[in-house]
Amino acid sequence: MTDFKLSASLEEHDDDLVLSASRDATVRAWKLLEQHPPLYDCSISSHGSSFINAITYVPPTREFADGLIVSGGKDTIIEVREPGRQPDQNAEALLLGHAHNHTIRIRSSRASIRAVKISLMPLTLMIGCADQSIRIFSPMGKYLHTIKGSSDVVRALSRVSPDHTSGADFASAGNDGIIRLWKLDGTQIGELLGHESFIYSLTSLPSGELISSGEDRTLRIWNGVECVQTITHPAISVWGVAACSENGDIVSGASDKKVRVFSRVKERQAAPEVIRVFEDSVKSSSIPKQQVGDVQKENLPGPGFLQQKSGTKEGQVVMIKEDDGSVGAYQWSQGAQSWMSVGTVVDAVGSSGKKTDYLGKDYDYVFDVDIEDGKPPLKLPYNLSQNPYEAATRFIQDNELPVTYLDQVANFITANTQGATLGQSSQGPATSDPLGTESRYRPGESAPSAPTPSLPSSRPKILPQTAYLSIRTANLRTIRKKIEELNEQLSREGDDDAALVDAQLLVLESMMEPLEQSLTGSAAARVDKKLIDGVRLVTEILSTWPVGRLLPALDLLRLLAAATPSLATYRSKDGKTFLDILIESKVFEDSDRPNNIMLAVRAFSNLFETSEGREFADEEFDKIHTLVEDSTDTSNRNLTIAVTTLYVNYAVIFTSPSHSSQQRTIARGKMVMEHLIHIIQSTVDSEAVYRGLVAVGTLLSRDKELQQAAKSGGNLQKTLDKAEQRVKEPRIKTVIGEISALLVP
Repeated sequence: MTDFKLSASLEEHDDDLVLSASRDATVRAWKLLEQHPPLYDCSISSHGSSFINAITYVPPTREFADGLIVSGGKDTIIEVREPGRQPDQNAEALLLGHAHNHTIRIRSSRASIRAVKISLMPLTLMIGCADQSIRIFSPMGKYLHTIKGSSDVVRALSRVSPDHTSGADFASAGNDGIIRLWKLDGTQIGELLGHESFIYSLTSLPSGELISSGEDRTLRIWNGVECVQTITHPAISVWGVAACSENGDIVSGASDKKVRVFSRVKERQAAPEVIRVFEDSVKSSSIPKQQVGDVQKENLPGPGFLQQKSGTKEGQVVMIKEDDGSVGAYQWSQGAQSWMSVGTVVDAVGSSGKKTDYLGKDYDYVFDVDIEDGKPPLKLPYNLSQNPYEAATRFIQDNELPVTYLDQVANFITANTQGATLGQSSQGPATSDPLGTESRYRPGESAPSAPTPSLPSSRPKILPQTAYLSIRTANLRTIRKKIEELNEQLSREGDDDAALVDAQLLVLESMMEPLEQSLTGSAAARVDKKLIDGVRLVTEILSTWPVGRLLPALDLLRLLAAATPSLATYRSKDGKTFLDILIESKVFEDSDRPNNIMLAVRAFSNLFETSEGREFADEEFDKIHTLVEDSTDTSNRNLTIAVTTLYVNYAVIFTSPSHSSQQRTIARGKMVMEHLIHIIQSTVDSEAVYRGLVAVGTLLSRDKELQQAAKSGGNLQKTLDKAEQRVKEPRIKTVIGEISALLVP
């Protein structure tokens, strides 16, 4: 899938902003002046008297040909005006009646409201609340029912495309950093994990993908249940995201006073030098140490790690001890298959020995202070030369806060700057961190130690798994380019038998469009001549190219497995399947190239996306299992995750009604169980352990004979106990609890 890249950066607001409404009390309208590179001009549409927190657009009508801008904020006035009106002209309407800027009142809702969304099928009003619930109303305001299951404040809601692979009706997100997928009846059917702090905004792309943004500085794109791209911003928070329904471009608003537009279409992307400036600004960002937890510099790997190890998932962040002694943060990009620098870790914002600019002045520290749930944090600037009470007093006066906060704010300043002296970097206090796990101070709360994650009181069962999993993230442009580069090398080396001819390169180009459609979810797996020709091309490469140059072709193989049934039904002139050709290519015999094996295993997993692929995988289980079992005793995390994903899919098909009673299926289930137990015992990667446990639990949940064998052996329960001690995550604890319940005599 083609990655989003910066299209434009819009920089006119004077304070933190979300889209085109900001705390500088303005609403700004942006007009595209030039297409390539994109160039925008802005005009102020409205200028209020205080923060503007929310904005939406009403499409054109017969009466208002340009549509309407609706905005509201701290002054409690909802203003409705045409985009072309000047700020000093009267608005079309002023809606009065709110007592505070943060409250919406609907009968039966007593909790503070954080998110409102209208679902069109059926017409429904959904409200996310601070009491961790989602309330459902009719369009006329009649209360229907409440959905519970979130573990913290619900801040964002989004309708989910009818074509979404999960079958969900809508998604929610909030303070716990989890995106939850729901049916309107309150059934939770999935979770998207990846954000490391509050999630502030959710929306859907025309392709059906979800977009989210939050306090971890990131905007994330989700295809199905996978995060396919993470865009880190040079800011503290990304407050909001929106998607253009016409062209699929994304707009983000962040705390660095900028609105940014991102596009997948090359013609709408910014000039390379503009993109480079944006990427460099991310690399040069300072990341507060409190935001990443306790960093033990002496235990961190060096820069060589980035060349030796691949990431396990999109957006994964690792800390590296740089050659100069600093700590760098690097984020894994699945599309680029590389680590990207996203900043340098410092003891606190402004405490690295450098001054931090705030409102045109330099400060040693600039802290975030959270006064109220659902509202942007306030900035608390402080210089070491100041008296803490003086700084606290000014902060309270500037923000019109109760004087009762004075001692708490002053104590917070003292606790987080003690030991620091003028002219040297602070090493941080020895006491517990008042910023806590949310990377921010909250007046009225003490400085808690980091709590152990706990399970929500109401959580849907994980077992048995009933849906097939696939691994489809890709950058098709990069894959195609790499194949063309390797082909040129073969031509220069005189290997004319292996080198692709012009007609084959044309096939490579032609297959990109239907593959791209399959990746974005805009087309189901289908028989397509371009993809059929693509299958022939890839099998030809596997048959003729040296094993050391097969990586991009194997990447195409796994994408074809999910995109079309033609790979499963393919037969060469001499009757060979793609699996026969893959075996003959020696990919699984080359243990020095685990990434080749990993992509081949991912191709096996993706076969389960089509009925023909599932039939093929079922028929060829013995061959596939032997290849996987003999080749995966490795420390390569991506390979281990690919193997456990494959076994999840086999567990689903083995426990389906057409298979569960077959004696052959039971024997195969035992083989898979044995390999999974070995993987769970030997790996430390939480994702691999989790998927392995889900596969084991699915097999046990539907097969009494396997349950009895597991009970009598006793080895499985010991494996579960050790895994729970080794990988302390709520989801691991939950699935182990469900498996243990199946083993009770």
